[in-house]
Amino acid sequence: MKIICNKSELVKSTSIVLKAVSGKTTMPILESILMEAENGIIKMTGNDMEMGIETILKGEIVREGSVLVEAKMFSEFVRKMPSDEIIIETSDNSVAITSGKSEIKLSIKDKDEFPALPDIDKDKKVTVSQFTLREMIRQTIHSISTNESSKLMTGELFEIKENEFKITSLDGYRISIRKVYLKESYDTVKVVIPGKTLNEITKIINGGIDEEVNIYFTDKHVLFEFDDTIVLSRLIEGEYYRIDQMLSGDYETKVIVNKSAIFGCIDRASLLIRDSEKKPIVLNVTDNNLRIEVNSSMGSLDEHIDISKEGPDIMIAFNPKFMIDALKVIDDEDITIYFINSKAPFFIKNDDGSYIYLIVPVKLNAVM
Repeated sequence: MKIICNKSELVKSTSIVLKAVSGKTTMPILESILMEAENGIIKMTGNDMEMGIETILKGEIVREGSVLVEAKMFSEFVRKMPSDEIIIETSDNSVAITSGKSEIKLSIKDKDEFPALPDIDKDKKVTVSQFTLREMIRQTIHSISTNESSKLMTGELFEIKENEFKITSLDGYRISIRKVYLKESYDTVKVVIPGKTLNEITKIINGGIDEEVNIYFTDKHVLFEFDDTIVLSRLIEGEYYRIDQMLSGDYETKVIVNKSAIFGCIDRASLLIRDSEKKPIVLNVTDNNLRIEVNSSMGSLDEHIDISKEGPDIMIAFNPKFMIDALKVIDDEDITIYFINSKAPFFIKNDDGSYIYLIVPVKLNAVM
């Protein structure tokens, strides 16, 4: 194989497939990148057996062929090459990377041992704009769990019913939901996609409103197809948690507050809380006033914010991180918070229900 390509294009393509290269594995072959030059196309592939990425590299094919190289070393050398033009040429036992007056030779691996990505049936497809997909993931991904013992919580639930597209995440302490309406209606889909896959997708896609992502679903896999790249991922198997009861429309107290004001207040309060203390913030709603208090070993804070309130007064305590994570991804100037009582989860929701953020409170008697 011999190809000639632009350094920036090679760096870009390598960084994309590197996201699917395994860092910790008992199979060293998965620490590799496969490059294939045939039929006028240069394709690069990474595969860690849970997620696989293929992308097309722009360049000139001088001689067709393929090569399997150690991914991170190849990536580092490519990024540090001195010239804008890079030539990659294979021999029997090595691959030469030439740029200007610099030439580096790397050992190659047996490409026949590298696992090919499974063929995916493309009958079940959903099309969404890159901007919409990236924003929906960005506004919910903070609620997934990092605890591998609760596997379902480490992913996000994708639900499609006719033209309604909804993403849900939860970690046992909070729930995040984003919902949009698509241009077309589709068959019903309900799958759980690993958070790692979705995180990497948000880093790869351009996020343009006019650029689209085709999503294909099978019983065990999901395939994202966009630009010159495909991302293939295993699904997380199992029945997702039923959260409908927690999301009922019942509430006692409704508060409308400026988002920037409450965000700034909670952000300041969180500065007084050490991670080891896990000290909650107390929120006290009375008449047209919202009072936020915190007392910790580092100090105390007492702030007041003007609000619009319907219903009885309420006092509630919560983990400030959960509130901050939700407020960060809400774009509205004012937000509406619904409370049931001091022991029940409260939620932030807009009028059309396109976003819902539910937070489980802390017991007040534990902090008073």
